[in-house]
Amino acid sequence: MHIETHQIEQKPHSLDEAFTYCASITNAHYENFPVASLFLPQEKRPYIQAIYAFSRIADDFADELQVPQHERLLKLNDWENKLRLCYEGVVDHPVFIALKETIKRQDIPIDPLRDLIIAFKQDVVQNRYETFEDLLSYCQCSANPVGRLVLMIFGHRDEKLLKLSDNICTALQLANFWQDIAIDRQKDRLYIPLEDMRKFNYSGECWSDGVVDDNFRKLMQLQVRRTRDLFYQGAELPSLVERDLQLELRLVWFGGMLILRKLEKINFDVFRYRTTLKTFNKIMILLRGLMYNDLRTYGKKRQREEPWDLT
Repeated sequence: MHIETHQIEQKPHSLDEAFTYCASITNAHYENFPVASLFLPQEKRPYIQAIYAFSRIADDFADELQVPQHERLLKLNDWENKLRLCYEGVVDHPVFIALKETIKRQDIPIDPLRDLIIAFKQDVVQNRYETFEDLLSYCQCSANPVGRLVLMIFGHRDEKLLKLSDNICTALQLANFWQDIAIDRQKDRLYIPLEDMRKFNYSGECWSDGVVDDNFRKLMQLQVRRTRDLFYQGAELPSLVERDLQLELRLVWFGGMLILRKLEKINFDVFRYRTTLKTFNKIMILLRGLMYNDLRTYGKKRQREEPWDLT
């Protein structure tokens, strides 16, 4: 979805119209993972939708590949300036009208919102990552702020919870990278660490040609193992937050873990198949979310039975 911001700024919007606008952006965009789903309290959803709309539009600016790089950066700079003005009380766009109210009601600091824009600017200028640590650094700005903002909306600001959320959000971002390898290839974006590709003797030419061989499978086994480890490192979070947020976090966690399992089931043939969550999968995720309270041991028996050879 591409938003023509100059058109929407021509007339003032009421607060209700602004939140409705943000909800329409949230509902229109396909996501494997729930965004402000019906399992969240109704009074919290508009605030999450305002943050999502702010992020979605900025992401779209970065993804307008037909637009020259400098123009995309100008759009993101303008969006960042609108964010700064929003904190000064000056708003002229429905997203920022809703965001201003969200910031005021939920006492949201500017840093996580600004970090998201930093990540989108990085998307414009960087399309390769040398090491896994470099990728994690990117996720600190691209993914982790979202989880922190959701926790803040629910009144959680304890550093332990924020760090647990970081693990889950980074894992979700990585899972999205691994399922979208073929899509990102069309944009000339490669998120598999180059260091790992060399380690497993999988070249950039192989990636360009969509080669899925034993080297690629071992390479992806490593990425999936790292990602699953991060999910487990954040698995305690749902049991520590307020009841209204617990189910949503469990659904997100199970959804991400299922994406990893589906990647394994297609034997990492990501250039021919894109793993998605079907209706049946979502029903099963909901049932698991309702059944399991402690996620820290979920699936560990299967992991022990299926050790990966990563040498």
